[in-house]
Amino acid sequence: MVTIHTFEEADWPAIWRIIEPVFRAGETYAFSPEISEAEAYQLWIEAPTATYVAKDETGAVLGTYFIKPNQPGLGSHVCNCGYIVGEIARGQGVASLMCEHSQDEARRMGFRAMQFNLVVSTNDGAVRLWQKLGFEIVGTLAGAFNHSRLGFVDAFIMYKQLDQS
Repeated sequence: MVTIHTFEEADWPAIWRIIEPVFRAGETYAFSPEISEAEAYQLWIEAPTATYVAKDETGAVLGTYFIKPNQPGLGSHVCNCGYIVGEIARGQGVASLMCEHSQDEARRMGFRAMQFNLVVSTNDGAVRLWQKLGFEIVGTLAGAFNHSRLGFVDAFIMYKQLDQS
């Protein structure tokens, strides 16, 4: 059983253990692999509108996501999210649950659409999942991501209108 709730300060050490290796790998997020814990906290916790954690029945953090406006002012009705699932929980549906939860939260917050600005083209699992959940590739940014192992690879902009019913 997975539950998703709003970030609490006590969640940070577990979140950092999940996001640090992903950032350090330099394969899916544009953040510097040398990012400090304080910088990561600012980007993942303080800057977004809200941050959430997915936990199992024992309270162990399985994954995390944030939600924020994609642009200020006249573009603020479109949100942006970032998701990371811990290595031990990958392939168990946690990312799907978090993405579905984020869409519900986005609607509740009044967002009309969701946009992912830089989905690395080599991140096949994420691309397939976002497409399965209704996101479309609306643009390809040639060589926009400097992958730590593969060099410059394409990145996708993915977008989904959110039902306002």
